[in-house]
Amino acid sequence: MRASGSSEQESSLAAQKEELRSTATVEVVKVVKDRGSGLRENRPGLNRALAMAFDGTVTVVRVTHEGRLARFGVGLLKRLFDVDGITLEVLHPTKSGGRDELLKDCASVVTTFAGGLYGKWSAEARKRLLAESGQCPGERDAA
Repeated sequence: MRASGSSEQESSLAAQKEELRSTATVEVVKVVKDRGSGLRENRPGLNRALAMAFDGTVTVVRVTHEGRLARFGVGLLKRLFDVDGITLEVLHPTKSGGRDELLKDCASVVTTFAGGLYGKWSAEARKRLLAESGQCPGERDAA
């Protein structure tokens, strides 16, 4: 399971968890969740899921949508899973190819980079405000 944002998307994670559990036909070994962009390759939940898959703990990895696993590179992950005999189950697969998918991917990339840029600006603004208020010692003198 993955949600892009903060605790505000807890309901999305809960809905994904419920759907994955209720449709499982085999024993659920572990539910792994992540909060963060699907473009990030180094997410703790993704790393745990991959480790469990490749050490033989699980033979099936299930997601509601491919984008919950990763925004890009899912095809590569599928091939790696296949080599180790691991099945990737996507409850709601999307048709691959086509203009709509390309537009969606482009929008995802723009949204992600814009969010990162906004986050950087936001962090800089918070730091500046703390320095100006004197809550961050030594920072006022450096500015």
